[in-house]
Amino acid sequence: MEYIRRTLEERLKRYAQTYKAVLVTGPRQVGKSTLLKKVFPERAYVSLDDPFLEEQAKESGDLFLMLNPPPVTIDEVQRAEALFRYIKLHCDESEETGLFCLSGSRQFHLMHNVSETLSGRIGILELAGLSLREIMGDPFAEHFLPTTEYLLRRQKTVKKPEHLWAVIHRGSYPELSATQREWAAFYADYVKTYIERDVRQLTAVQDLDIFRRFMIAAAARTGEVLNYSHIAEEVGKDVSTVKKWFSILEASGIIYLLEPYTANALKKAIRTPKLYFRDTGLVCYLTRWLTPETLAYGAMSGHIFETFVISEILKSFSDEGVDYRYCVSYYRGRDKKKSGKDGILTETESEIDIIIEENGILYPVEIKKSSKVTADMASAFPVLDKVEDKKRGMGAVVCMCPQPGRLGENLLEIPVWYL
Repeated sequence: MEYIRRTLEERLKRYAQTYKAVLVTGPRQVGKSTLLKKVFPERAYVSLDDPFLEEQAKESGDLFLMLNPPPVTIDEVQRAEALFRYIKLHCDESEETGLFCLSGSRQFHLMHNVSETLSGRIGILELAGLSLREIMGDPFAEHFLPTTEYLLRRQKTVKKPEHLWAVIHRGSYPELSATQREWAAFYADYVKTYIERDVRQLTAVQDLDIFRRFMIAAAARTGEVLNYSHIAEEVGKDVSTVKKWFSILEASGIIYLLEPYTANALKKAIRTPKLYFRDTGLVCYLTRWLTPETLAYGAMSGHIFETFVISEILKSFSDEGVDYRYCVSYYRGRDKKKSGKDGILTETESEIDIIIEENGILYPVEIKKSSKVTADMASAFPVLDKVEDKKRGMGAVVCMCPQPGRLGENLLEIPVWYL
């Protein structure tokens, strides 16, 4: 399989020179093992996918590390929680860096063990699916900000995809970009393996067919404010079970819950997160949009385009080693606006698709699949002026326009391939 260069490579090398251990987390099939093998080809490599090695690591961690001494790469490390105490002992006994390179799915118990056992000794990096930059072979490695300075730097390497909807439909898993693997067969195997393996590891789901229906119901709501009750009613489960199942999807990197922006000045803001799937190809498979053409003109095209944009923005942060959870949010609330005709104040619902916060500045972004956008689409942005101790920065409408441009004094239009 052809290797696609990952933006995270250089940061991974620096982390290995800085920390005694490095952990690469991320969902199944995003290329964690391949990345570690490519960046550190000289290292010994062991995978706890091997039942014998898994059992040995669980039952006799000291013997396991005696037989596999550092520097070593240990794949699927979440399978042997007991191993972390022995990794800690090795780290404490040595002054060297780069002793352990670990990989594992971003599961709650894995991150808990890391924070409890290896705090201060380990650098953590998140590998997502392929970004559009990586698919296009673009070396640009800065996180997205809707500013003119960003656009000037970005335009030096930006590459426009020939068929963007084909990219969105195909999804971000490396195997689909680097091989001729058939799309539907890949996702059928992915869902089957995920449900039968990862879901059973994380919780005791009795009826896997109902969980599959739950995944389909969730995929149909990507880009929407999360309503647990509606989904519970659709799949015939209670709300507490549905909330638990969403925590499984989130823990294993299938979805991301974008939290609402909350500030005392925004009293009428909705406090519920928005649901986004991490991979648009998986959404298309679950909701049966089987070709890029039907997707582009289908009823879900707007929500799936928004899901793609949110995912690309998150990747731009994680590929730079930045924890995006503290940087991004969204806003929806009922605010008073003056009508354009008579200037009367009316209360209407307004929304900002994503707010990026950096250095005390709030950058509002609206997402539209259209190639023609107007300043009216950013009419909700001034609500951020109410937030004390924060400044509203440049805003943007991310869309399918052919080139970046200005829609107003403090508003840009940005093509999606500039993310």
